[in-house]
Amino acid sequence: MLDPAGTAVQSGLKQLGYNSVESCRIGKYIELTIIAPDEKTARRDLDKMCDQMLANPVIENYRFDLIEVESQTGVF
Repeated sequence: MLDPAGTAVQSGLKQLGYNSVESCRIGKYIELTIIAPDEKTARRDLDKMCDQMLANPVIENYRFDLIEVESQTGVF
């Protein structure tokens, strides 16, 4: 996937003398709090959310990290 913003930033960094920058990608960061009975359900639901609305899987890659906030309430 083309990343013109990442390419521009990498070029700018090199012009400033930062030649050690091998690559640069510009993306978006989304933080969600969801309630799920278990980690498997949370992962399944989050994957569906990403595919259906949060990302365009045709032209974007995504990844997510789950962090359990409170085990008593099933919040991930």
